[in-house]
Amino acid sequence: MTDLTYHYPFTNPPLPYAYQALEPYIDEKTMKLHHDRHLQTYIDNLNRALADDSRFHSWTLEQLLYNIASLPEAIQTAVRNNGGGVYNHLLYFAGLAPASGTQGPSGALSDAIRSDFGSPDAFFKKLKEAALSVFGSGYAWLVVAADGSLMITTTGNQDTPLPLGLCPVLNIDVWEHAYYLKHYNVRADYIEDLFRVINWEQAGRRYLACFQME
Repeated sequence: MTDLTYHYPFTNPPLPYAYQALEPYIDEKTMKLHHDRHLQTYIDNLNRALADDSRFHSWTLEQLLYNIASLPEAIQTAVRNNGGGVYNHLLYFAGLAPASGTQGPSGALSDAIRSDFGSPDAFFKKLKEAALSVFGSGYAWLVVAADGSLMITTTGNQDTPLPLGLCPVLNIDVWEHAYYLKHYNVRADYIEDLFRVINWEQAGRRYLACFQME
């Protein structure tokens, strides 16, 4: 679930936990629909867009998204939207874990959060504000900037921070399908619940990996 370097034909990896594992914060039905239908649709559409051009069959998902402008114009929009949908969802699902296994940021990531945001509370406040600020559908992100600092940003729809040279650590999906069945239209409650099931171990690994990519 955490391998974002795979290539065509793309498949839907199983969740790294049971559908009900995030209860009571994220409900089982939402997880089933989100993973089995929404993500699967993006995967199917991405494969369809790439099917007739073998030049890009060996490109990883990240390569495709970093180099959208290098693709034939006829498939750029489909790859941007659906490839972004695959990337964003894989990162989102891998970034969650049952509440019993979440301990909060630790190690180098914890140190960086304190350095760049002042305190964990200030960080969570800013991340929540960013997620609430997304108009319509999109994501809030914790990313590593080019200078190595942590920053919070947002993207609309299924855009990713990759073309901006930002390295994702974790994301918050604020498309309504991520929360509407349980939280209705109260995005703030969903965000508070999501904070209880963030996989901080995974986020810490991704943070360190951002520096290994340089």
